Amino acid sequence: MLVGDVNVGRKISEMNNAIERNLGEQPITRIMAGHGIKAQNLVAISTEQITHKMVSRACKGRRLTPGSQSKIRNALNKSTGKKYSMKELFTY
Repeated sequence: MLVGDVNVGRKISEMNNAIERNLGEQPITRIMAGHGIKAQNLVAISTEQITHKMVSRACKGRRLTPGSQSKIRNALNKSTGKKYSMKELFTY
């Protein structure tokens, strides 16, 4: 197979379509709203590197890596004083 082969491009496109990336609003959005927490609060309180964009993507349901999910969960737990699990925050 050549890199310029049309079939290679088609297969990559099919693989990308198979992974749903937009998963809709996540439970973390309601939890943050219930506590009056905004993305800025999580970014400020986190001891790990997280960005506003990561938090925004988490709330909108864009698929995040397990490491990014964990960082956001840790910041939320620190901010609220509770111990949320990944299943409570994300539906995927």
